[in-house]
Amino acid sequence: MHAARSSTPSPTGPSTPAWSVAAKSFARTVGRVALGAFLGFTGTAHLTVSRVEFQAQVPPWLPLDPDVVVVGSGVVEIALCAALLATPRRHRWLVGWVVAAFFVAVFPGNISQYVTGTDGFGLDTDTARAIRLAFQPLLVLWALWSTGAWHSWRDRRRRGDAVETSE
Repeated sequence: MHAARSSTPSPTGPSTPAWSVAAKSFARTVGRVALGAFLGFTGTAHLTVSRVEFQAQVPPWLPLDPDVVVVGSGVVEIALCAALLATPRRHRWLVGWVVAAFFVAVFPGNISQYVTGTDGFGLDTDTARAIRLAFQPLLVLWALWSTGAWHSWRDRRRRGDAVETSE
């Protein structure tokens, strides 16, 4: 009788134990809050103590004042922090996609820093800059996972496929 309450239906099997669902939810929440804190910290650093350092990541081919880009991206990071921390659950998937898109949008700056060999944040060798590049896709995945964006997209896609196949 209580078995129905202790498990949740799963598309991959008959049921998933409730403790497993709760653990995944807790891990995602911790990941989302940590990502929000990270963005809040870096956004604040863009506007204050690391403003000049962040200018090293602005590509020289970008036709904007590097300081304007740094300040703008700092403001965006602080806004993304707030969105990650305050957006209701039903809209978090959208925030996840926006945060992931932001990480993709700033990636050319990281590539530029590697290609031009510009030092910044202790990234004073090509190896260090290459390692930094490798972490950018992880930030994208972190945003999609911690907000449930990837899971939501898969669920919506499955429901769409089920609707299409039943017609």
